Amino acid sequence: MSDATTVTADRILDTARTFAVVGASADPGRPSYGVMATLLDHGYEVIPVTPTADEVHGRPTYPDLASIPEDVEVDVVDIFRRSDHAGTHVDEAIERGTAAVWLQLGVVDEAAHDRATAAGLDVVMDRCPAIELRRRAHRAA
Repeated sequence: MSDATTVTADRILDTARTFAVVGASADPGRPSYGVMATLLDHGYEVIPVTPTADEVHGRPTYPDLASIPEDVEVDVVDIFRRSDHAGTHVDEAIERGTAAVWLQLGVVDEAAHDRATAAGLDVVMDRCPAIELRRRAHRAA
């Protein structure tokens, strides 16, 4: 990971309080389920975004970002969708005014990255916040 990406990831993890997880799953075998658990264990609030479940980790879900009430602050939109769908969610995050977008491992959309950066959002792409949290713990040890 580049130094710039590490700095951005650390800034997001230091300042964010609420992650909206797009592509959340209620299936414990899915990566989004485990990442959400890790975020919760580290004190972050998590808002699951999925049309396929009513709740994940005991939290109510929303079918899309637009359905999250405006008075609910979303600091980071964490995207667990295929790369060809990521740009739509990045654009929704920009429109909502979130501070950051995080595209998960394997999710790469350079054009969406550039749009988010141009809009002033912090962007991490092709990385996982759970892995970054472990990296930080090892670095601090």
